[in-house]
Amino acid sequence: MTCTVVMADDFTLRGRVVDNEEHALELVTVSCPRQGKVTMTNLKGEFSIDLQSADSVEVRFSMVGYAPRKRVFRNPRGKMKVQIVMQPMEALQEVVITERRRQTSQTEQLDTKEIRQAPSTTGNAVEELVQQQAGVSTHNELSGQYNVRGGSFDENSVYINGVEIYRPLLIRSGQQEGLSVINADMVEKVGFSTGGFEAKYGDKMSSALDITYRQPRQYEATVTASLLGASGYVGMGNRRFSMSHGIRYKTNRYLLGSLETTGEYKPNYIDYQTYITYNPNKRWTLDFIGNIAENRYRFKPEDRETSFGTLADVKSFKVYFDGQEKDLFRTFFGALGITRHIGASTTIKFLTSAFHTKESECYDIMGQYWLDDAQTQESLGVGTYMEHARNYLKADVVSLKLTGTHRTRQHSIETGITYKTEHIREQSREYEMRDSSGYSIPHSSDRLDLIYTLSARNNVKSHRIEAYIQDNYRFSRGDNYFTLNYGIRLANWSFSKETIVSPRASLAIIPAFNSDCTFRLATGLYYQAPFYKEMRDTMTTNGMTTATLNEKIKSQQSLQFIAAMDYRFKMLNRPFKFTAEVYYKAMSNLIPYNVQNVKVTYDGENICSGRAAGLDMKLYGEFVPGTDSWLTLSLMDTRQRLNGASIPLPTDQRWAVNMHFTDYFPGTDRWRMTLRLAYADGLPFGAPHRGLEAQQFRAPAYKRADIGMSYRALKDKKGIRSIWLGLDCLNLFGISNVNSYYWVADVSSRQWAVPNYLTGRLINGKVTIELQ
Repeated sequence: MTCTVVMADDFTLRGRVVDNEEHALELVTVSCPRQGKVTMTNLKGEFSIDLQSADSVEVRFSMVGYAPRKRVFRNPRGKMKVQIVMQPMEALQEVVITERRRQTSQTEQLDTKEIRQAPSTTGNAVEELVQQQAGVSTHNELSGQYNVRGGSFDENSVYINGVEIYRPLLIRSGQQEGLSVINADMVEKVGFSTGGFEAKYGDKMSSALDITYRQPRQYEATVTASLLGASGYVGMGNRRFSMSHGIRYKTNRYLLGSLETTGEYKPNYIDYQTYITYNPNKRWTLDFIGNIAENRYRFKPEDRETSFGTLADVKSFKVYFDGQEKDLFRTFFGALGITRHIGASTTIKFLTSAFHTKESECYDIMGQYWLDDAQTQESLGVGTYMEHARNYLKADVVSLKLTGTHRTRQHSIETGITYKTEHIREQSREYEMRDSSGYSIPHSSDRLDLIYTLSARNNVKSHRIEAYIQDNYRFSRGDNYFTLNYGIRLANWSFSKETIVSPRASLAIIPAFNSDCTFRLATGLYYQAPFYKEMRDTMTTNGMTTATLNEKIKSQQSLQFIAAMDYRFKMLNRPFKFTAEVYYKAMSNLIPYNVQNVKVTYDGENICSGRAAGLDMKLYGEFVPGTDSWLTLSLMDTRQRLNGASIPLPTDQRWAVNMHFTDYFPGTDRWRMTLRLAYADGLPFGAPHRGLEAQQFRAPAYKRADIGMSYRALKDKKGIRSIWLGLDCLNLFGISNVNSYYWVADVSSRQWAVPNYLTGRLINGKVTIELQ
């Protein structure tokens, strides 16, 4: 005989949580804060929790994307059953988020609500947000580019509303970059993965950045102006139609004026974007994205003076310039999508996009330099150098893409096929001459040799076929919750006739013993499909380097293994999240490359293998109530084997610390302060034109602090949502960070690495007006 005794002071609450259409809601947090009890709903929306009876017991229900609910039970006894209906956020005028969406994939959702008020040097707010994440590194505040876990700039894929985005190819310095294609005013969501990402993302080895533009449902507008540029955004819409337009202008002449090389800087960058959606009925959706961008960079250098070395051995480098540089990067991009909704769970979408870029890089700069011992005033070298370039490139990429999604209670299946055509036309001519103390380097008694020459004339047409299928499977075993994402990606490239197969899988586990923990495992075989720069093979004959296209080039490979843990907790009654990821990447078919500023120059042959291993940690939360802050620490070690030698990758950043801290002045929410700190290990470097094996030096650590103060002068008055006045101090401590090196020779033909320093301390003022 079995006897069950239920204490009079205990009761069991069971129930089901649904949305306003009575669909079950899974992973809803059900809690009784006063009793310290918490559980979650299962895949059917059901829950059960044992509580102690009292005069009144308050139970709370919360889930990201829905308004929190609470129920108060008076003198509860025995067993009780309830049904809770939760309303989506869209139906609310004001929403207070009590928790953040749990990460059950390798893509983290980044919060963008305050990026416009943060201090910025590039004007590319989204990229600057990404650069502060764990596993991401950058050593150039003038650039929006970033390295992820030892990868190059070209190993990062970017998507806007499911369309892969390309960037100009000839840009070689952060000064030339201008505005990125991502307009922060139009962004609704930012998903970012540092590895182990899903099969739907294309063939890049390092990271995937997934941008979603928002569809406004009412009138909204934003105007921003600062000493570094201006932007304007307007959006409007209703349930059927929405459109948004954004225009940006940037001129970092003021910023470049803090560089050591003085002269006449004339950078002008302008960008226009539009996003239009139309829903004639519940079955059809049409959307269009358009972008026009023109970056012009003009520069007439005058002189430069740099001191470098140690306290006991200081060198002085003086240069007087003649000549100028004129660059143009003009890009056009458009994408049209047609979506057919077949019922509530199935959609089919046809997407066509086109990208065009016209680029020219022209410069003739001659410098006469003096290399002196700063303490003895002894002249160590006098010489002349001249750099010349006439580089022109046109590229067109057209793609047709068909995708389909189908969702059930436990599965979310997605598949797609893409056809791309690529046409790239290149005509390049570069050379560099050095003359030191009366003779040219390299020295020849019977002719004048240049230290570097390059000639290229290429025209390539090719097409790619890409396909993928993946499934997101959610299931439970007891009180353990699992999310399994598995898929496969295939691609074929007509140029090299190569077919690649990329299987990928990830698993997230929410254990029964602690629902605040999430464990994630991921693995996959990832490829870096050659596009343009990777397949340029150089050959030097009689001092002349010629760039041709290697038809035998193969995709670089990266076999990745990732283990991660997320832990959510409360401290000082505020939410926090700690994340730790350990990873290992075994790489093969690598194409060796050099990095100079932001220009990546590839060898053009698959002659390397390598590895990358590391640990990334991030603490994220409300260090100050109502604000988001985070601290990251990254540790990494990379190696590659080249010509029998084991050397680090060019992006081998062994450690990095980043902090983003936001605070309000005591007693007011009008004054806000944002502090950004970066402290990262320097990268390997060596003398130019000598190969990666000669890169036996390491640059100094990158150290930078930016602080911004914002004051909300007006809020919710006469159609104005808010007016923010900002004052930023860029490079707060005036640290001279090294971007790259220029090499000169003395009288004994010894080469010296003269550091090229980045920007100094500057003050930037800005104003932001938000209309409604």
